Amino acid sequence: MDSQKQKTTVAALSVASNGTLVILKLASGVLSGSVSILSEAAHSSVDLIASFIALFAVRASAKRPDAEHPFGHGKIEDISALAEALLILAAAGWIIYESIQKLLHPQPLEVLTWGIVVMLFSAVANFAVSHLLFIVGKKSDSPALLADGWHHRTDVYTSIGVFLGLALIWAGTNLWPHINFFWIDPLAAMLVALLILRTAVKLSVDAVNDLIDTSPPAEEQEWLSDYLESWYPTVRSIHRVRSRKSGASRFIDLHVVVDPVMTVTDSHEITEKMETAIKKNLTGADVTVHIEPCDGTCRRICISGCMLSETARKSIHLKRQA
Repeated sequence: MDSQKQKTTVAALSVASNGTLVILKLASGVLSGSVSILSEAAHSSVDLIASFIALFAVRASAKRPDAEHPFGHGKIEDISALAEALLILAAAGWIIYESIQKLLHPQPLEVLTWGIVVMLFSAVANFAVSHLLFIVGKKSDSPALLADGWHHRTDVYTSIGVFLGLALIWAGTNLWPHINFFWIDPLAAMLVALLILRTAVKLSVDAVNDLIDTSPPAEEQEWLSDYLESWYPTVRSIHRVRSRKSGASRFIDLHVVVDPVMTVTDSHEITEKMETAIKKNLTGADVTVHIEPCDGTCRRICISGCMLSETARKSIHLKRQA
């Protein structure tokens, strides 16, 4: 199965999973009156919308570049990830509001066993789906799928939290029926909201960084720097190295300074080898290499990436003057 088909398949699976969980959690929450279960239903409803957004983004970002979008449609995935983060924030706000209301006006819960079973099933299902989303998302470097994976993984933790809260209420009311344990339910819901907020902040920061073309991760920059330096002495200087992300794609451009007597054919072969190696090691890279002659001018920008010794630079400069 090719990468795009894998992305579409797991995105569709996420939609189906969230749709099923919304129905189960909503039914269980209404039957039991549990605000923590209802908060989970709200969370899954937001996740369902987010999954639809991710599915749309994955399909739309796969479109080829056109006249209006010469760099492709990859940014759609970054916008999708930001939209998903904002939806999580909205869900967290609703959960906190409902939890406060329940703390102020506590109500007894019913049919707890059904809620406990649904939460346990939710945790298992979300873990399986998030695992698949992370595998395909990391393999394809898809911001939309990784964001959706974090949605499901957050659901795992929150479902476990609600499950433990309901289990404590069930055990407490059976062992000590005269003691009020129902405050645990809205407290568990508030803890759920805090976990959701933490995920939302992380997703928002990552999405915004990609949208404003922040530098790639340090490990990528380090690999690129080491690789380019390995071209010495064939290449004398490498400067104006720039990189940005657009969804799963990377756009990298750099200036390479070579011996001025090098033939066009030889310099073109260098650019071909560089582009091939970078594309092999950095998934989805679109590389542009600009060749310049080392004519002894030694401009400041060229010196910033110069790999020649001071003596060699002076020798080239003297030859140029002569």
